Amino acid sequence: MVIFPEIAALVTALGMAAAEWRQARRTQRLAALAFGPGRRAARWTTMAPALRVAAATALMWALATLAFLPPKTHEAKKTDPTQLKHVVLVLDVSPSMKLKDAGPNQLQTRAERAATLLQSFFERVPMEQVRLSVIATYTSAKPVVIDTRDVGVVKNILTDLPLSHAFAAGSTDLFSGLAEAARVAQAWPRDSTTVVVVSDGDTVPPSGMPEMPPSVSHTVLIGLGDPRTGQFINGHQSRQDAATLKQVAIRLRGVYHDGNQKHLPSDLLRDITALEAEGTFKKLTRREYALAAMAIGAATLAALPWALHFFGTSRQTRPRISRRTDVTPPADHRPTQPAPAR
Repeated sequence: MVIFPEIAALVTALGMAAAEWRQARRTQRLAALAFGPGRRAARWTTMAPALRVAAATALMWALATLAFLPPKTHEAKKTDPTQLKHVVLVLDVSPSMKLKDAGPNQLQTRAERAATLLQSFFERVPMEQVRLSVIATYTSAKPVVIDTRDVGVVKNILTDLPLSHAFAAGSTDLFSGLAEAARVAQAWPRDSTTVVVVSDGDTVPPSGMPEMPPSVSHTVLIGLGDPRTGQFINGHQSRQDAATLKQVAIRLRGVYHDGNQKHLPSDLLRDITALEAEGTFKKLTRREYALAAMAIGAATLAALPWALHFFGTSRQTRPRISRRTDVTPPADHRPTQPAPAR
């Protein structure tokens, strides 16, 4: 019976209004005794009757509403399959990612910094609405996991698996990873996929840029490693080639982010995942409104008597106790003489 709480609240409001009217008439007759010669209380007390009526009505509506609502069970949020977002991580696993020149203090390897950045990504994106895929790339590309919801599996791939051993030695072919990402995302709905490339940009080929399918709406290239000072590996100086990564991002109509110093900004995460944030008030149901009304109504009814007692009138109602000791006894007062001793 959804209408019962409203009926109960209406009856409570009428009853409280009648009681306040009767109380006002009684207070008017005793105003001189309660408030002194001025026969007036503090100005703010004129709101007390209305506050009591509103608080009691809100409390009754809340209690009746909660009594008739079915018990609430917490279940995992189910997402419409057509509304799912896909994130494809193209992860550079070449030996140069083991060099230690990443992070704000350049005390992390490039692979460790990649894991840190992606961990922050997972924490700030509603993962119940996202499916993850990981493609490892070195001299070629190999899909590691496709469309999983298990973040723990992806974290294990980022931190524990020596994926570079699955490839033949040679130069990094970043475009092969992009081509594999395009193949994986080919069958997904339009504008449902974000491709995140994590690399130091070392030995990116000059040609062979793959074309992304319509399902890919955003592409983000995260650069790792010191872009100024390189380290010697495999016969050449390895450093983050920021200029090349920026060019690749432009050609893919995406964005470049230097992950060596900062995490991905929150506004960028909102853009690339394209998840509509539900407003706070849209999340509130009848149950939440009833709980709020109960708390406000009960607090108001509890605080009003205290406020009226201490701040309702400026008249001092407690009797004054005289501290004088030099009080002259009345004239007819005769001190009692002690009886003579026998």
